[in-house]
Amino acid sequence: MTHTPPPTPRPSAVQRGHGLRRDIGLLEALASDEAQNAGGLGVVRLAQLVGREKTQISRALKALAAEGIVERDPDTLEYRLGWRLFSLVARTSENRLVRMAEPVMHGLSADLEETSHLCVLSDQEVLTLLSVSGHSFRVHGWEGRGVPAWQTSAGRVLLADATPDELYVRFGTTGEMPVPDLWARIQEAKRDGYARVSEEFEPGLVGVSAPIRDFRGRVVAAINISAPKPRLGDRLDDAGRTTAAAAARVSALLGWEPRRMSPPRTRLA
Repeated sequence: MTHTPPPTPRPSAVQRGHGLRRDIGLLEALASDEAQNAGGLGVVRLAQLVGREKTQISRALKALAAEGIVERDPDTLEYRLGWRLFSLVARTSENRLVRMAEPVMHGLSADLEETSHLCVLSDQEVLTLLSVSGHSFRVHGWEGRGVPAWQTSAGRVLLADATPDELYVRFGTTGEMPVPDLWARIQEAKRDGYARVSEEFEPGLVGVSAPIRDFRGRVVAAINISAPKPRLGDRLDDAGRTTAAAAARVSALLGWEPRRMSPPRTRLA
C-alpha cells in the first residue's frame, strides 16, 4: 500500500498578515532617520531595531530585494529602500518629491513648450517617475520606463555624487561606455550645472537634464527635457540653463540651500 504524504498546509490569512507586518517593520526601520542619515543599514542593526533573528532578517531582505522593494549596496552590503517602492508611491502622487516637482515641471514645460520628466537612478538605469506637458495633464508614456544611465543626460546628473570606484562597480562590466568617458561627461555636467546629449540614446533625439538635491545636498532626482533634434537641438544650452533653474527650485522646496559644491573626492586615472 502506497503511503501518500499529507498535503503541505498553506499559510493561513493570519500567518500571511503576520509576515506582512514584519516586512512593514523592516521597511519602517529602513525609512528611519538613522537609516536615511547613514545611507542604509546592515542586517545586524536591522535585527536589533526590529527584535528579530539575523537569519530571519536576511531571508526577508533577500526576498524584498528580489522584488525591488529594497536595494543592497554592493560595497557596504547595507540595505536601503528601493526605487520600485518609491515609484509605486509616486503613482499615487503622495511622494513629497513628486508633489514638490510637479508644479515646477508644468511651468518648465510651458516655458520650453516640451514635455519634462522627473527621473531617478535605479541600478544601471534611469527610471522615469513622472512626465508632464506644458498643459494641465500628465503624460504616461515614459512613467515607469527604465533606460540605460550612461546614454542619457539624466543618468549623468544622477551620478554626480559617484566616485570613480562606484562607477566601476556599477558600470565597469557593461562594456557600453568606458568608465573614464562616463566620468568625464559627469564632471562636465557638474561644471555646467546640467547635462546635454545629442542622439546618444536614440537617433534624432536630444535632451538636457539638471539635478535635484535634498536637504543634505545629495542628488536624489533629475529633471529632464527630451525632444526631436530639429525642434530642440539649436537651443540645448538655453534649455539646459532653464531646466537647471527649475531643478534648483525643487531642491529649495526639499530644503537644500545652495552653496559652493566640494570638488570631486578623487580623480580618475
